Amino acid sequence: MHDKCILVVDDEATVRNTIRKYLEREGFAVETAVDGASALEKAHQLQPNLIILDVMLPQVDGIEVLRQLRQHSAVYVLMLTAKADEIDKVIGLTMGADDYLTKPFSPRELVARVQAILRRDRGNDDNGLSLQFDQLTIDPAARQVQKNGRYLDLTQTEYDLLFILARHKGRVLSREQLIEAVWGYDYFGDTRVIDTHIRRLRRKIEDDRANPHYIVTVRGIGYRFDGETP
Repeated sequence: MHDKCILVVDDEATVRNTIRKYLEREGFAVETAVDGASALEKAHQLQPNLIILDVMLPQVDGIEVLRQLRQHSAVYVLMLTAKADEIDKVIGLTMGADDYLTKPFSPRELVARVQAILRRDRGNDDNGLSLQFDQLTIDPAARQVQKNGRYLDLTQTEYDLLFILARHKGRVLSREQLIEAVWGYDYFGDTRVIDTHIRRLRRKIEDDRANPHYIVTVRGIGYRFDGETP
């Protein structure tokens, strides 16, 4: 049995019930919400490990829910979008969603995505020792990052990407390698998701995003971490 709590937010009862059934079958504790306002309230009360969030919600839509969540929470968020709404995927990822799935979807695929995301909580580093680069300190034990002594507000996925890149300092990692390291083998999405998360990450750790000091783009391949060790 899991001790992981998942909040499912969708205004369609059929979708909520299907997701609940498949997740509970895998041992997850599942709570549900039918609209954006109740989603925000339950997210605050329950402190779930992951939120499955539909974009199309009455009154307060999923994008706005995500925006408000990211003001105070780094909880994993898996967005559900309509098949044709590519713009919703881009906006959701830009605002800090960890992954997305298009409707209609296979419940088994959704469960696989959830399991892949939550496996990251097992930790990225065996020894838990902090990594120090210039003004940047990465603490794997606490999953926290400081710059010049100030804690940075990173999402879970942003932290995971930064840690993987920093742990392989000086080595070029392709988008596929980063996908495999962060999302796992059973990730079914587009590798461009990496670029979106890297852009968000640079806004938070770089002094000049146009001339990044830490995360360097290697054209046609992927990214390299270039921070200097003390």
